[in-house]
Amino acid sequence: MSTGILSAMAQEQIGLVAHLDEARIERHAGREFQVGHRQGRQVVLALSRIGKVAAATTASALIERFGVRRIVFTGVAGGLHPDVRVGDTVIGTEFIQHDMDASPIFPRFEVPLYGRARFAADAALTRCLAQAAQAVLADGGALDEATRERFGLGAPRRVHQGLIASGDRFVSGADEAARLRAALPDALAVEMEAAAVAQVCHAHGVPFAAVRNISDRADDQAHVDFGAYIEDVAGRQARALIAALLPLLPA
Repeated sequence: MSTGILSAMAQEQIGLVAHLDEARIERHAGREFQVGHRQGRQVVLALSRIGKVAAATTASALIERFGVRRIVFTGVAGGLHPDVRVGDTVIGTEFIQHDMDASPIFPRFEVPLYGRARFAADAALTRCLAQAAQAVLADGGALDEATRERFGLGAPRRVHQGLIASGDRFVSGADEAARLRAALPDALAVEMEAAAVAQVCHAHGVPFAAVRNISDRADDQAHVDFGAYIEDVAGRQARALIAALLPLLPA
């Protein structure tokens, strides 16, 4: 069974393609797809690019052109919930588009003609992702001591599961983050792609799961060292997490 691994930016997939066997590049819809095998399983790596439309386009291509039968999204997000700290891992159990508002015709957040605002992650795939994430953190999070100190990650990190909110905005202001918390108090994290991919996978009947490393608190400091964080922390953890995940998946 083929697995699609999506990330928005190249730094979030650093090193993954090097571990594919018999890797080849296929180009479609203006994107490059790395097709190969890892640990006896067919894998297709792709960069969704940033935002909901780009992510939905890439997910559709993975399903229709490359025949993947499950999709995992890995990347970074801003923490929303008070219990979520920088360096923590958030695994989505549900996904919502926080900028979807077709009211008064439809309730706020509800996707028109779908009859729902939230799209659920696949339960079995999410369990595997959680198991892999716990294993990576138990092994030090794939980070050396110097890197942990550089980014202030000395305290034990945690794995959370719950709602992830997506929208076509990089949330980087305390006021905007506060408004999101008020509107969606159970949302753990905010990013720009996963809910769109969840909707595509729901339409196609393809299992979907997403994991996000918390790079910031979605506030006025969200831009500080963002590029360095995703390359030196999130990218390394994503590589370790995918390596731990693949053996857990049905072949």
